[in-house]
Amino acid sequence: MTTAMESLRVEIEEQSRVLERVRQEVAKLVVGQRELIDRLLLALVADGHLLVEGIPGLAKTTAIKALAASVDAGFARIQFTPDLLPADLVGTQIYRPGERRFEIKQGPVFTNLLLADEINRAPAKVQSALLEAMQERQVTIGDETRPLPDPFLVLATQNPIEQEGTYPLPEAQVDRFMLKVKVSYPRRDEEVEILRRMSARHRPEIRPVVSLDEIRRLRDVADAVYLDPKVEEYILDVVLATRDPRSFRLERLETLIEYGASPRATIYLAQAAKVHAFMEGRAYVTPQDVKTIGPDVLRHRVLLSYEAEAQDLDSDDLLRDLFNTVDVP
Repeated sequence: MTTAMESLRVEIEEQSRVLERVRQEVAKLVVGQRELIDRLLLALVADGHLLVEGIPGLAKTTAIKALAASVDAGFARIQFTPDLLPADLVGTQIYRPGERRFEIKQGPVFTNLLLADEINRAPAKVQSALLEAMQERQVTIGDETRPLPDPFLVLATQNPIEQEGTYPLPEAQVDRFMLKVKVSYPRRDEEVEILRRMSARHRPEIRPVVSLDEIRRLRDVADAVYLDPKVEEYILDVVLATRDPRSFRLERLETLIEYGASPRATIYLAQAAKVHAFMEGRAYVTPQDVKTIGPDVLRHRVLLSYEAEAQDLDSDDLLRDLFNTVDVP
């Protein structure tokens, strides 16, 4: 066991150089936002979709486009608008009169990295067009089902739902995102650098520095990270505490949570914790990995009650209380 762990540690150290190449390339264009970039990389390695929320102008789209440009893979961007149709995403059938047959015209969803920009600017019918693609990695057009390329990753941005002209995402779709990351304003020193770098007409060019084969290798190494049964139990306790707070001495949350996290949250939390440990250079998961990545996995899966909204609480407030109370192994 010790030999295997040491071999894995060496492999993790070697593969971390691949991630650092991507970080350095993205940093040419994106100032600061280290947490956002790390979560983008985590989603890429964990093969999970990512939702980024923040007001306009915080480099959400720029960061995702920079990541996509640093990967030698297919990339497509869809600008979500109120008049967008589901066929604009997944494709449609076109009739060829001369040949008397229908032909499928594939939509932009048939790519490796899909940027769904301002996803909550479109109504629920359009947002839901991505459900099958995100979960099953396939698309059904008419009576034909076609697989999507491997890997396939949806990187979506959204404005806060309080913004004018936005629509809340359906719960079923939100649950398909492995992570939801909130982006805040940059620090003063970072904004000075943004001003100096972005006021020039010529922007740095991002070039591909990692291949799809290297990404697949990163995923294989991350999958091999050891998850101790005690940490597995801790992950289960965290998720179950969102459903039955009283059993975990969290009676105060009982009236504040309408619905807790689903079993998909348990799976994603374990996967994300393993990749986080891998990105930290470790061959094993610690409870701190779960605590660090937990809010990003759970914040969009815990539905608040009217009482919580009346108290002006959000899911981050409740999750902070939860992680401070649930026993750590």
